[in-house]
Parts: sequence; structure tokens; C-alpha cells
Amino acid sequence: MAHFSKIDENNKVVQVVVVSNEITTPDGVNESEQLGIDFLYSQYGGGVWKQTSYNNNIRKRFTGIGYDYNEGDDVFISPKPYPSWSLDASHDWQPPIPKPEGDYFWKESSQSWAVAE
Repeated sequence: MAHFSKIDENNKVVQVVVVSNEITTPDGVNESEQLGIDFLYSQYGGGVWKQTSYNNNIRKRFTGIGYDYNEGDDVFISPKPYPSWSLDASHDWQPPIPKPEGDYFWKESSQSWAVAE
């Protein structure tokens, strides 16, 4: 199954749908994103659609509603996890302090890592 995300005018993902492999891979070998987009146009009347994948090999990561689409780099960006985190050049969110080894979680209120219990 192929997955596609609908992108709004603000480059936000507003919908994610599944399209059958029979549509995107009619020959059983070569997948075509455009065939999936054409199918979605016929079903939803247009819009901007981009393919995404569970194994993260298309546009960096699998997407969901609320993700952003960066058209210049052709990647999806997950929602910002905390106000203090920043986006790096690889389009991954980074904490202000690197995570230590072990089982920790981020505490935004203290801007620190805490041991998970």
C-alpha cells in the first residue's frame, strides 16, 4: 500500500490516505507516485498530494496530520516537540542540551533531562 499526504496552502499536512498498490504499481514492479496523485485527484478533486512511506525512504519520514512539508528540500518535518527545541540542517528536532545515555525524558519546565522511572 502507498500512503499519500494532502498538503494545504501553508504546507501543513491535513490528510493522509492509503492508495492500493494496484493503482500505484500497475505492472507489479515500478511504483509511480504520479499514478497515485492522479487517482487522488479523481477521488478528492485536486489538491497537493505527496507520497510518504512507513519505512521513511520517501521524504525523510512517514507523516501525519499536523506535519509540515518543506518544499525546497522535499521533506516532511514532524511537529515541534517542545518550544525550546530547534530544527537542525537534517530537519530533525534537537534539544537545547544533548540527551545523555540511558532512559531519560525531556522536562521543558526545567530545560533538562530527567531519569525515566
